[in-house]
Amino acid sequence: MVTIRLKRLGRKKSPFYRIVVVERRNSRAGKVLETLGHYNPLPAARDMKVDRERAAHWISKGAVVSETVKTLLAAPAS
Repeated sequence: MVTIRLKRLGRKKSPFYRIVVVERRNSRAGKVLETLGHYNPLPAARDMKVDRERAAHWISKGAVVSETVKTLLAAPAS
């Protein structure tokens, strides 16, 4: 089963996330099928970019979306 979730990058106390499509059994740092965008949660540099067309494509193929990514996708496009 395929899922759309966050992959953590960045340094300690300075997180940066990629929004990725992965096999559900893979670890958080495991093999990625496709990178859909990125998300920076830090207040000083809050930024998010998502390829919503590709996300919709994967969802139509049956991908399960994590709760956090659902919230990010529901946010207005910037």
